[in-house]
Amino acid sequence: MALADISRTDVLKAIEECDRLGRDAFLKAYGFRRARTYLLVHDGRHYDSKAIVGAAHGFLPGQRPLPPDAKGFSGGAEHAARLLGRLGFDVVAAQPATGEAASDDLVRRLTHLKVNRAAGRPALYKPIVLLWAMGRALRGEPRLLPWPETEDALKTLLREHGLRGERERPDYPVASLHHDGLWELRGAGEPVPTAHGDARLKRWFAEHQPLGGLAGPAHEVLRTSTLTRLAVLDALLGTFFEDLDPAPLLADTGLDGIDPSASQARSGSGPEPWLLTAAEYERGCRLIEDQEARTHGLRRTGTTRRHVRSRTARLLVLSRSRGRCENPYCTGQPADVTDRDHPLLEVDHITELASGGRDHPSQMVALCPNCHAVKTRGRTRETLRDILLRVASERHNASGGTTPPEPPLP
Repeated sequence: MALADISRTDVLKAIEECDRLGRDAFLKAYGFRRARTYLLVHDGRHYDSKAIVGAAHGFLPGQRPLPPDAKGFSGGAEHAARLLGRLGFDVVAAQPATGEAASDDLVRRLTHLKVNRAAGRPALYKPIVLLWAMGRALRGEPRLLPWPETEDALKTLLREHGLRGERERPDYPVASLHHDGLWELRGAGEPVPTAHGDARLKRWFAEHQPLGGLAGPAHEVLRTSTLTRLAVLDALLGTFFEDLDPAPLLADTGLDGIDPSASQARSGSGPEPWLLTAAEYERGCRLIEDQEARTHGLRRTGTTRRHVRSRTARLLVLSRSRGRCENPYCTGQPADVTDRDHPLLEVDHITELASGGRDHPSQMVALCPNCHAVKTRGRTRETLRDILLRVASERHNASGGTTPPEPPLP
């Protein structure tokens, strides 16, 4: 690595490539994420400082681009930011993502969560901690807790749901999530050790007794956005629990009842929590397609083998239906509701997953119980399925969706 040899010309070449490819494609090509600390400003445009420097290194004679995990290479003040400043570029602090960007960033970071692996399977320490914090956010409980309360709660969850041999050591995942930028530890007064070793880390928590909890922006997004909650849940379960039954853990963390068809009753004012805007619908489809690229064809293993199903897709279909059966020839009670004022609808795949159907809103439909029965076992089911495929595609496009790309072969 020869950071000191990078010239302004090399950086300008990297900027030109970023402009040509587009930000996301450029980051993907070089394996970087969006900058969280410093941004390079050039001609009024903002660029990810570390990614630009990593790419610029590849323009040096006989050198290759630097990967994001290269030893001694960071995007902080001592490396990429300092180099860019020395070369005459403006470097500014990155602003925290808000709104849609914050939600997408959170889902992306959780999907690419770094965890230890045992026997080829990802350890469940960090997913268990995140699901616990997510349940607390959903219930409106305080974000920060004293360490003894956090430790007691997580010890119980790790003992009962650590299905891959996880020890009752909450300090490991909490420290690691803190260094990931997903967990706040307040009142320590000194840096948190890395999640390595044994006695030193445990002693640090015992001595400092920090207040801790999910980072503020992540907590707020998970508390307020139904779409983000479901997308995060899909990402965590699809990534870390593909061969396990997470139902008991979801029950113990209070997340077993957040399926959109059983969402909380409305408070009497404002829109129903399952009604989404066209922009939210489009964003939900994008999140589903990102997750589909990782989980298409996967099945959960238990006493039976069940396809991984997207809660996010169910929410989008329910929202699109506006609470009414999507069969245009429905003769039942298409606008009826339950005692809790929920739509009396069942979200279903028009072509079953086992037969090659997709877990995507463009191939799913919301039906009243009677139409669902006709579609599943009625004499006219084949005709109805053809109609529903057309209706699903039309409503998907009208709601803000686009023609989805085909998923990768399983």
